[in-house]
Amino acid sequence: MTGTVDRRAEEDGVELLLLRHPPVNALSTALLEALDGHVRHLATDAACRAVIVTGDGAYFSAGADLKEMATLDRASAPAIVRRGQELFGRLADLPVPVVAAINGLALGGGLELALACDLRVAAETAKLGAPETTYGLMPAYGGTQRLARLVGPAKAKELIFTGAMIPAPEALRLGLVNRTVASGQELRAARDLAHTIAARAPRAVRAAKRAIVQGLPLGLAEGLGLEARLFAEEVLPSEDLAEGLRAFAEHRPPKFQGR
Repeated sequence: MTGTVDRRAEEDGVELLLLRHPPVNALSTALLEALDGHVRHLATDAACRAVIVTGDGAYFSAGADLKEMATLDRASAPAIVRRGQELFGRLADLPVPVVAAINGLALGGGLELALACDLRVAAETAKLGAPETTYGLMPAYGGTQRLARLVGPAKAKELIFTGAMIPAPEALRLGLVNRTVASGQELRAARDLAHTIAARAPRAVRAAKRAIVQGLPLGLAEGLGLEARLFAEEVLPSEDLAEGLRAFAEHRPPKFQGR
């Protein structure tokens, strides 16, 4: 089995996770295990303020390693699916924002990986899709759920049932990606976005992400209660709030410490 993920620490608490499994960065068992190790570490890294996920070379990820899939049987497949769902769930649950820089193709499991990120920046030439039904499969790493919540059930059904690939500009129109940029600039744009986030008050950003993610399944009244509680417990007592107010009064950029 081949495939790995490189972790590269950048300034300002931004971490880059680089998928490496040429030529198309297929999500092999080895690659997913490497990704899982990095995600588990980042979940407890207090210095981390944002994460970028991208693919090495010409592709983000063309999805599952079909050679490995061909070796699965009914006994082993459910455990593989659960591990993939749990991994992408841990990525989605990271306390800091995660930005996908989509180059080339994000298909199948690669699309599901991008969907587990908070924000998606795509090259204008990138293509996205869920082609699993073309191979007798279905999305099983969270794609049926996250895609429907992002673009609506009718469009998600169309994309999954047909297995069609869509170009990045269409993905932008649907809200599947947040922005598109010239080909070759997607990682730079994702870095700019991640570093902008990293410059904001870390406790406030973490609390806001938690309020959005945990509040969405709730009714409005419960969601507002969650928002108010996080504001009172996480933001108001923070040193970063005091620093932000001082910086505003002194007409200077704030220096947030995440406390």
